[in-house]
Amino acid sequence: TFRALYRRPPSELRRRRRIHEPGLSLPAAITLHLAYQSPYDWDSMLAWLDARAIEGVEEVRNGRYRRTVSREGSDGVVEVSNDPVRQGLSVGIQFPYVRVLPAIVLRVLRLFDLDADVNGIGTHLSNDPALARLIAERPGLRAPGGWDGFELAVRAILGQQITVEAARQLAGQLVRICNPSPAAFASRSLTRVFPSARCLAASDLSALGMPNSRKNTLKALAEAAIVNPRLFDPAGSLEEAIVRLRAIPGVGDWTAQYIALRALRETDAFPASDVGILRGAAKLDGIARTAAQLIDRAERWRPWRAYAAQHLWAAGAPIAQRVRRAPPS
Repeated sequence: TFRALYRRPPSELRRRRRIHEPGLSLPAAITLHLAYQSPYDWDSMLAWLDARAIEGVEEVRNGRYRRTVSREGSDGVVEVSNDPVRQGLSVGIQFPYVRVLPAIVLRVLRLFDLDADVNGIGTHLSNDPALARLIAERPGLRAPGGWDGFELAVRAILGQQITVEAARQLAGQLVRICNPSPAAFASRSLTRVFPSARCLAASDLSALGMPNSRKNTLKALAEAAIVNPRLFDPAGSLEEAIVRLRAIPGVGDWTAQYIALRALRETDAFPASDVGILRGAAKLDGIARTAAQLIDRAERWRPWRAYAAQHLWAAGAPIAQRVRRAPPS
């Protein structure tokens, strides 16, 4: 792909950077193809993202997902659409510099769960006859990741004990507080980037419509991310990750498990106390369980409990919902 775009190997860019010559600039826009293992339940993925899309930062329109990107002091836009004929995603990238391409591609891979062996995972989980029925209904269901670890963690805190729509509204409010001036994007609907940890830590959250305790948790999270820039990098076991995340004041087990599932891509993360998961689990065999009872029930789903959780979410609060009408660009 690099050779086709720039008529030179990546090693030439690395040599130029070593001798401090200017880096290559991207064309106005490039399109990459990222393969996945079929089947891929694109409609469910889009509906999941659309229900949580932060106004000004991301949108779903005409079967495509678009969002703003901020890297190394520059901003850009990424657009992702499905290409089922080629069994992959078409990824359009508008960004000033080529050196950020690997980081952007990695985030697309993580957000859209492109590396998943969905057939192998489905086969394992289908050993549970009750869960097999859900998997048969949505054979290509993926576990959406997070675009950025800090962003995902903020969104998890905003979503504590409230609806998805309420959390989405709070996220939009937070973005406007931290970035009050719209950025210069070539779209009237994409106008802002998600705030960095330093931006959030320095912002006055008094106008944010949520309890002070959660505002304090957001500040604590931002400070932790500043102190440890690798806070959301996968490292160690799931249990170690949960302990690390729960050390942040205000982060409980549900939030830590959710961050581990979406941001750290821990395939066995399982926020068992989630209302949607408990509701979906009750539909497996008609038995209402507590979170502790569900954890016992889920032992046979290891090490893919994160994917079982996604199927339970889909069963408890159907993902196939009406897509909101995006404003014209």
